[in-house]
Amino acid sequence: MKLNYDPKHNIAYLRIHEKIEQVTTIKLSDEMNIDIAPDGTVYGIEFLNANEQLTEDRGALVVELESKRHEIKLVA
Repeated sequence: MKLNYDPKHNIAYLRIHEKIEQVTTIKLSDEMNIDIAPDGTVYGIEFLNANEQLTEDRGALVVELESKRHEIKLVA
């Protein structure tokens, strides 16, 4: 899994699987799209206006691994 963030356009993409086949993009809202394969496999999630969607109250993306917390600043 990999998260890419483009601060210039404020877009993030969470890649769950490498795209190995044709995918269909489903627009869930004005701020979120999902790439899905014909078999239902989700390949990725695109977040438009990402810093609004992915940040907690201090403006950081929070990743928790076991008992460790990591904060990544998202600045547009």
